[in-house]
Amino acid sequence: MAKNTLLLYGRMFITMLISLYTSRVVLKALGVEDYGIYNVVGGVVSMFSMLSSSMIVSTQRFISYELGRSEENKLNKIFCTSINIHALISVIIVLLLETIGLWFLYYKLVIPTERISCAFWVFQISILTTIISFTSFPYNAIIIAHERMSIFALMSILETVLKLGIAISLSNINNYDILLVYSIMIASVQLLMRFLYSQYCNKNFKEASYHLIFDKALFKDMLGFAGWNMFASSATVLSNQGTNILLNMFFGPVVNAARGIAVQVQNTLTQFSSSFQTALNPQIVKLYAANEEDKMKTLVLKSCKFTYILLFIISLPLLVETKTILQVWLGDIPDYTIIFVRIMIVTIIVEMTARPLTMAVEATKKIRNYKIITSGVMLMVLPISYVTLKTGMDAHIVLLIQLFLSVISYFFRLHITQRLILISLSLFMKKVCIPCLLITIPSFSISFGIHLYLPSSFYHVFIVIIIAIFVSITSSFLWGLDANERCFIFNKLKKI
Repeated sequence: MAKNTLLLYGRMFITMLISLYTSRVVLKALGVEDYGIYNVVGGVVSMFSMLSSSMIVSTQRFISYELGRSEENKLNKIFCTSINIHALISVIIVLLLETIGLWFLYYKLVIPTERISCAFWVFQISILTTIISFTSFPYNAIIIAHERMSIFALMSILETVLKLGIAISLSNINNYDILLVYSIMIASVQLLMRFLYSQYCNKNFKEASYHLIFDKALFKDMLGFAGWNMFASSATVLSNQGTNILLNMFFGPVVNAARGIAVQVQNTLTQFSSSFQTALNPQIVKLYAANEEDKMKTLVLKSCKFTYILLFIISLPLLVETKTILQVWLGDIPDYTIIFVRIMIVTIIVEMTARPLTMAVEATKKIRNYKIITSGVMLMVLPISYVTLKTGMDAHIVLLIQLFLSVISYFFRLHITQRLILISLSLFMKKVCIPCLLITIPSFSISFGIHLYLPSSFYHVFIVIIIAIFVSITSSFLWGLDANERCFIFNKLKKI
């Protein structure tokens, strides 16, 4: 797990740096208005595409479970069944996008008249890109379930580098619509990655060979599991992209550009914590399948705590020096970007530290009530946001509502997890909440205090960032880790 985590963090750091620079290049090449159009049009597609992305979770869970039980006979059936379900969902998604999606595009989104034709073709290309991505999900799931994180990391780095190459090449496009060309090239990258994933899996995993098969019981089991995950994914997408559409309706595409930048930061932090969790998730399921529930509980608690620690260390400098970092990254900062970024950083910390609880529940396969309750809470962001915006509130209130509902959802997650895998609330407070508070309070107080105390200068931001990282790491080591974890780190440092 440690080896896989390091591989995924190496992947994350490389892709994060490239992605951040790519965003700057794309924003400059497209301009604020076209960047906002691409963000909001792509958001409409994402509202539907995330319905299918939950299948990767389903496929990975079923494969990991059979690997934990050492049952290899069902692996090919699981893979073929996942392909069949993806094909079915793809047809449904295309129908929805070409009807409801187009209606949204023409009648609800605020897009300049002269750009509506381009937005239509960007929308169609985004649908194609999404379908290509769908067909890669079963292969991704097999690689993760088998814990081949080196291949997963290399593929991700290659995809990010190709997207950077596309961004740089935009400056050389003169006779064509840059936004349209950018969409076509992104679709081409997805097609190439789909080919590479399938070739690797076909050569290395015997269960990755597709043939037409229909196991009614397995199909129903996987579709039911995926169905509840799709319900949860749709709630997440509606709360995220629905707010994006609301902001477009009330404030126009410039605010969408600000939110798009904030989402880029949010996605980068998500990748950071997902790198750690991706390495642990198969182990959580395998331990449950092997009836080693005590080890699974320990792993879940440690995963929650370490996810928070790792996210907090990288997020603290961003929270304290948001304005300066955005100026260095983007140059010109669209309105609302600073407040959007700060709120979304806190939101993603809350949501990602709850992910290990979700994986523990999914290992049991008893996910119906969990998904209904947590998704219902998150869907409340749309009616509440609409009412508040109607009363004349500012744009950032939408993101504050989303943060508040994420906290409420966290309490429900704890309660349900407590009943299913018997992790007591007192144990969670002792092992996760109290250490995280002991890290946060002194680290934030010292970092923000120094930020206010030091006079503005060229070196100000570097000093504050270094101090923020140092105090957060020190606090994590002193108060976030227990004696065994500190001893483990000391021993590893001695070997190094």
